Amino acid sequence: MFTGLIQGKSKVIRVEKRAKGMKLCLKPLFQLNDLKIGDSIAVSGICLTVIDTGKEGFCVELSPETLSRTTFSYINQGQEVNLEQSLRLGDRIGGHLVAGHVDTIGVVTDRNEKGENIIFTFSIPDDWMPYVVEKGSIAIDGISLTINRCFGKGFEVNIIPYTARVTTIGQRKVNDKVNIETDIIGKYVLRLLSAWQKKKIDEAFLKEHGFW
Repeated sequence: MFTGLIQGKSKVIRVEKRAKGMKLCLKPLFQLNDLKIGDSIAVSGICLTVIDTGKEGFCVELSPETLSRTTFSYINQGQEVNLEQSLRLGDRIGGHLVAGHVDTIGVVTDRNEKGENIIFTFSIPDDWMPYVVEKGSIAIDGISLTINRCFGKGFEVNIIPYTARVTTIGQRKVNDKVNIETDIIGKYVLRLLSAWQKKKIDEAFLKEHGFW
């Protein structure tokens, strides 16, 4: 589990495409402490397992399923990505609960600089719009962000200078693709409500499910 508070960026130093999946080797551009083989780490919002470490950095593997749902099917050597180590019990949750399980790919449809801030608009597939709510949380390339507003097939977020500097989102331009993870709590709520709509909700139903 993660919080969406990016620790820093890393550079992709090697991409090994395989018949089934991919191996990536990364060089952190900041001091990354206590990273060992077997650890979980979020790389641009994708929860991956560290399979090797060395002086230059570390390596991870991606499955075909991960590649089919994320922007890493397009990743190249030299590209920068966001890093966040997994949450420890007792840590502050400054962002929101992020699983590192990317739902879909979003596309930058507009970038508008207002003073020192950047207003981004993203489009996502229709199936995922019900999970996006105004003033709710969303993870974009692993970054915990608040949704300014929703409309049609997309939504808008505001990027402050610190976030633009510390993460890769400041480099994004129109038509760029990003990893999207919607709020995990919203997913469960919507799934539960969808199931309840098919049943008669009365006193007996509430008692059966522990609400009475």
